[in-house]
Amino acid sequence: MHSFTPTISSRFLIISSYFTALPPALILIFSNFTSSPTIYPVFLRGEASHPVKRFTGLYTGPYFDPTTTANITTQLGTHAYLPCRVKQLGNKSVSWIRRRDAHILTVDRYTFIADERFQAFLVEATDTWTLQVKYVQARDAGQYECQVSTEPKMSHFIVLNVVVPKIEILGESDIFVKSDSKVTLKCVITQSLEEPAYIFWYHDGERVLNYDRNAIDIRMERIGSDTTVSTLTVYHSVPQDSGNYTCSSSNLESSSVLLHVLNGEHPAAIQRGKNSGSHITCWSQLHMGLFGFAACTTIRLALAIAPVTTTSQLLSV
Repeated sequence: MHSFTPTISSRFLIISSYFTALPPALILIFSNFTSSPTIYPVFLRGEASHPVKRFTGLYTGPYFDPTTTANITTQLGTHAYLPCRVKQLGNKSVSWIRRRDAHILTVDRYTFIADERFQAFLVEATDTWTLQVKYVQARDAGQYECQVSTEPKMSHFIVLNVVVPKIEILGESDIFVKSDSKVTLKCVITQSLEEPAYIFWYHDGERVLNYDRNAIDIRMERIGSDTTVSTLTVYHSVPQDSGNYTCSSSNLESSSVLLHVLNGEHPAAIQRGKNSGSHITCWSQLHMGLFGFAACTTIRLALAIAPVTTTSQLLSV
C-alpha cells in the first residue's frame, strides 16, 4: 500500500504520491478545498516536471517531418549521421533500431549496445534526433528504424549506404625495367567520396620518403569528385630499387607490385608494349628459333606513364 503525505496551507491541499516503478505521481491541487482538482504530472528521476503540452491543428501529436531523408550514403571509415526529425514529440521517447537484427541501439540519449560507435543526440533547434555511427564499417550498411513511443508505434526508416573505395597500382603485378631507367608507379583510388587523408608508399616494408627530389618524387592529385592518384617516380633506378612497392591509404586495404631492375647484360632493344610495358626482343632471333624468341618476348620492361588529367587516360598508354 502506497503512503501519502498531505501538506496543508491556507489555500491549497497538496497530496503527492511517489511511485518508483509506476507511472509518474500526480499532484492534486484543491483551491480552497472546494473547487474541482487540477491534475499535473510529476516526473521522477530527473524527467521533465511540466504538464504535457496540448497541440492543435492538423497534427495533434507527434509526426515525422516529411522532408526527412530516407537514404544516407557515407564512405568506409568516416562518421555517418542518420537524422530523424520529429515534430510535437511532447513526452514521447525516440528509439533507434537496427533492422537486420532488431537490436535496440538507443532510447532518447541512452545507448543500449556495447558498440561505442553508436550514440544518439538531439538537435533541439530542428527537433532532430540523430543517430551517429562512428568509423563506419561495411557491415553497418542497411536499414535503420527511428521509432516514436506512441500507441500504435510510429516509425521512420533510413537506409545507410556504405561506399568502399577501391585502390590499385596500374600496370602489371611484376614490372621489369632496365637499370638507370625512369620508373613511374601510379596508385589510383576510386569511388572515394572524401579525399584520402594520406597515401603512403612503402619499399619492402620501409616507407618511401621524397627527401631527394633528384632521385625520388611523390605527388598526389585529386581527379574529379571520387578519384585520387598518387604518383611515385624513381628517376634513375638501380638494382637496389628492386623489390615490393606498396601503396597504402587511410582506412583502406593496400595494393602492391614487384619491381625488377635489370642489369646491363640484358638486351637493350626495347619495343613499346601494353600497360606501359615493353617486350625484350632478342638480338639473335634467327639463331634462337621461334621457341626461343617466344620465350624471350614474355619479359616486360616498364616505362614511365605519361601525366594524365582524366580517369580514362590513366589506363591508356
